[in-house]
Amino acid sequence: MDVKSEMAGAPPGVRITQRDLEEGVNVDFTEEKEMWNVYKLSDGTTLKVKLVLKGVLRLQKWNPDGTPIYIIQSQNIVRAVDIPQGLKAQPSVSSFKPI
Repeated sequence: MDVKSEMAGAPPGVRITQRDLEEGVNVDFTEEKEMWNVYKLSDGTTLKVKLVLKGVLRLQKWNPDGTPIYIIQSQNIVRAVDIPQGLKAQPSVSSFKPI
């Protein structure tokens, strides 16, 4: 089964197959810097977004410039801060009772 190149981050014309994924090499990594991207929305809210890397797979395929192709697993962390009062709803009552 082929993985769509656009979804896998491969350059145009490079097909990534299930076999490519199976033969890929898991690459360990350490966090050096994870920064927040901060956006001011038109409704006055400030949105903070950060991509957190969860896994890296190096394929046995290369970009036209000779660099290896990497597939990543990541998670987007999103925080809304400085939300205008008029946009906030009434907090709901928790169904969990304290022990």
